[in-house]
Amino acid sequence: MSETKSILLSSAMRYGLSLGIYWVIKYLFFILSVSMPFFSFVYWGMSLAVPFIAYFLTKRYRADIGGNISFLHAWQFGVLIYFFAGLIVSLMHYVFYRYIADPSLLSNTIQQTLILLKEMKAGEDVINSVSQLQLTPIHMAVQGIFNNVFYGIVLSIPVAAIVCRNNVTGRI
Repeated sequence: MSETKSILLSSAMRYGLSLGIYWVIKYLFFILSVSMPFFSFVYWGMSLAVPFIAYFLTKRYRADIGGNISFLHAWQFGVLIYFFAGLIVSLMHYVFYRYIADPSLLSNTIQQTLILLKEMKAGEDVINSVSQLQLTPIHMAVQGIFNNVFYGIVLSIPVAAIVCRNNVTGRI
């Protein structure tokens, strides 16, 4: 098993690049959905397909390493492809918030959140914390990476379970 883990990182980078390109295309549909609502359905459809794509990429990786993979190895691979894909799409997030979106978008979002929190009678400490936020394009890009890694941690669990269950020799 240790010899197959030596290609884990390079394979995760390669497959993460393809997933990241898919996410960039998906994000373009999100951007277009602001002016053409139909594209919102395309974006959400593409979002729902991500775990299935991760399954096929993990299954292909399993074949690359000889047909057998442990749960932990498959889960690590899944988390890594989400991480590398997150790095790729974070560039698009940065470009969007820096050059495409209205410069007041982030500050307006915080102001709307404050209004909503006050209407919901949230605690003063929560309202003060939100009012002190200074979101920048780089913050949004880094937050996107963290979100994608979290999704990878969670969504790779069932994918790894399914992929290692279907090992070529039946061994888990």
